[in-house]
Amino acid sequence: MKLRQLEMLLERVSGFDNPSAEREQYQTPAPLAARLVHMAMMAGDITGRSVLDLGSGTGILAIGAALLGARVTAVEDDVEAVCIAEANASSLGCDIHFIRTDVASKEAMVLIPECDTVIMNPPFGAQAEHADRPFLDMALNKAGTIYGIFNAGSRSFIAGYIRDRGEIVGVVQAGLTIPKTFWFHSRDRHEIPVEIYVIRRV
Repeated sequence: MKLRQLEMLLERVSGFDNPSAEREQYQTPAPLAARLVHMAMMAGDITGRSVLDLGSGTGILAIGAALLGARVTAVEDDVEAVCIAEANASSLGCDIHFIRTDVASKEAMVLIPECDTVIMNPPFGAQAEHADRPFLDMALNKAGTIYGIFNAGSRSFIAGYIRDRGEIVGVVQAGLTIPKTFWFHSRDRHEIPVEIYVIRRV
């Protein structure tokens, strides 16, 4: 499947009905989601692979991976988001296994299976400092290859945090467009520079 075709399909994925600022629940834009999973597919990390989407929200990354031929497990602890994701997956004909658990919880280590590839757009830590750390920890525990979306300029922090466990082997510059969602947003659209990091476990 070509990138533009995938992007057009992902435009049909519904976002959050009642997004939480505390959870940093912003819908991953279709162009960014498509770019991540298509890039992973071109590297041989999606089609025919077992894939985990950690913090899957309403399912856009998980659905993208499923459309490209992955066996996908999506992990999300917000029950409303899981319901929306299940409906999104069904509408696009995707068979995705959903696990409702908090990535940072003790039970998550048992509930979440090992896989070939992790894809994720974790919280950036704008509301809760270091909110991305449990996602990195779980990803490195469960997969040998990780594709994640992070704030631009995070490379040195992440490289230091995962030292001796993983290494960043690729960085792609991108942008995250957030529409006015919460009361503290002053603009109709906010552009955030982000980077897609490809991480290999060592």
